Amino acid sequence: MSATLWFTPWKPGPAADVAPGGSDGSADGAAVVSVTEFIPHRPLTAVGVTVEGIALRRIWQDLEGAVGLWLWVDPDPFRPRSGSVSVWRTEPDLRAFVARRDHMRIVRSYRDRGSMRATTWQTDGFDMDATQEAARALLSGRSAWPA
Repeated sequence: MSATLWFTPWKPGPAADVAPGGSDGSADGAAVVSVTEFIPHRPLTAVGVTVEGIALRRIWQDLEGAVGLWLWVDPDPFRPRSGSVSVWRTEPDLRAFVARRDHMRIVRSYRDRGSMRATTWQTDGFDMDATQEAARALLSGRSAWPA
C-alpha cells in the first residue's frame, strides 16, 4: 500500500447541522461512519470510478441524513485505490443511499472490474479530525480492516 492518500475537502450534507459542533468539526450527536475502498484490476479503471465518485459528491447536499463526505485516492500508478469516507446521521440513512438507483448503477458497472470492501462504525459524538485519522489508519494499513 502506498503511504500517500489524498482526500478531497470535506463536503457537508444536509444533516451537518443536526448536531452542530464547534469550528473544530466536532459534534454532540451520534453518527455512522462508512469507509469504502475500491481496487481496480486494471489501473485505468480507476479514472472512471473517480469520475463517478465526483458525480455523486456533487449531489451530496441533497442526500437525506448525510452529515458529510470525503473522497480519497491512493495515486500509485500501478496499484491505484480510491473510495469514500461518508458520515451519516443513522444506519437507515446510509442504507437508503446504498440503495439509490444512481449508486447501484455505479456499483453494478464496476463490480467485476476490481475488488471492493467497506466497513462502518457508530460514534457517539462525531469528530471530523478523529474520523479522518481513523479512516487514514485503516486505509494505510496501520489499522486492520474488520473481518
